[in-house]
Amino acid sequence: QVQFVESGGGLVQPGGSLRLSCAASGNIFRVLVMGWYRQAPGKQRELVASITVGGSTNYDDSVKGRFAISRDNAKNTVYLQMNSLKPEDTAVYYCNFPTSTLGRWGQGTQVTVSS
Repeated sequence: QVQFVESGGGLVQPGGSLRLSCAASGNIFRVLVMGWYRQAPGKQRELVASITVGGSTNYDDSVKGRFAISRDNAKNTVYLQMNSLKPEDTAVYYCNFPTSTLGRWGQGTQVTVSS
C-alpha cells in the first residue's frame, strides 16, 4: 500500500492562507488521481479537491475559487493552497487516491481557522 504524510496545517485567522503538502511513498502516485479530503469534528470525511495525472482539477462547491490543488509527480507530492479561509474550513485534512484502494490513510494535518 501507498502511505501518505501530510503537513502544513496550523492555526490561522479567518481570511488567511495555508499551503498543505502530502508526500506519497511509491511511484504509483504518478499514475493515479490524487485527492484532498477533510474531516471536521462529528462529520464524515469529504473529498474537497482532486487532480488527475494530467493536471485536470475538480473542487467541491464549498472551496471552489478559494482552494487550489496541484501536484509534482517527480516528488510524489500533492499540494493544497488554501486562501480566504473560513471557520467552517476547520478540519483534519488528508490526502488519498479517490479512484483506488491502494492508499493507506495517514494521520492528516489539522487546520484550525479562528480569530
